[in-house]
Amino acid sequence: MVGVGGSADRFATPTSVSDLRTCLAIDPTLRVLGDGANLLVDDDGVDALVVSLDSPQLAKIEVMDAASGLVRAGAGIHIFKLMNATIRAGLGGLEVLAGVPATLGGAIVMNAGGAFGQIADIVERVHAVDRAGRDVVLERRDIAFSYRHSGLTNLIVTGAELRLTPGDVAVLEARKKEINEYKLRVQPMSANSAGCCFKNPTLRNTIEGVGEAGKRVSAGLLIDRAGLKGLRHGTARVSELHGNFLVVDD
Repeated sequence: MVGVGGSADRFATPTSVSDLRTCLAIDPTLRVLGDGANLLVDDDGVDALVVSLDSPQLAKIEVMDAASGLVRAGAGIHIFKLMNATIRAGLGGLEVLAGVPATLGGAIVMNAGGAFGQIADIVERVHAVDRAGRDVVLERRDIAFSYRHSGLTNLIVTGAELRLTPGDVAVLEARKKEINEYKLRVQPMSANSAGCCFKNPTLRNTIEGVGEAGKRVSAGLLIDRAGLKGLRHGTARVSELHGNFLVVDD
């Protein structure tokens, strides 16, 4: 969330995986900053080394095989840029993440997604380094993807290979536009926020008008039902448009 919280004591932008290993040698507990959309920094700041992987070498895109839809991309590339590039190449799969602000690495680590799909559906292989700087390559079957989870939090994702689906560029563009327009209607996309705050819970018991026991339901719906939209504390408030967003006054 922009303009909220403290600062980092140390910050680096490695230009290669080799540079990243140097950063890990300096501070094995370093933290990786992606797009920052789902990030809320403590007012006291961050004492660990913070790194950003958005340098050109770590944000490359390569269409390896257009016929089979295989694409390789660096962890630092923004999902929007990757989505636009792959759609222009006639490859679909990323348009389901329209409106999801994230870098590829961050999206994979949290298994970003929404009502239209999740990134786990298109991941073929993940490249990473561990905290000792050793290379790690994981096939899709070896990654414990589940709802907003990947099990990769102890690794630093450096890139991935994605398996997309060849399609018509105009159709893919239209689908991306449709999803974006839907998100703009139901979420405070232009507000200063850290995105959705809470995972959608699974109901332990049936709640009339909400869902049956065992069903995953919208956290925003529950917050709305509790009458909390618009609730304010200082400059922060629960969004009036979507209850799962906390927004901060500009």
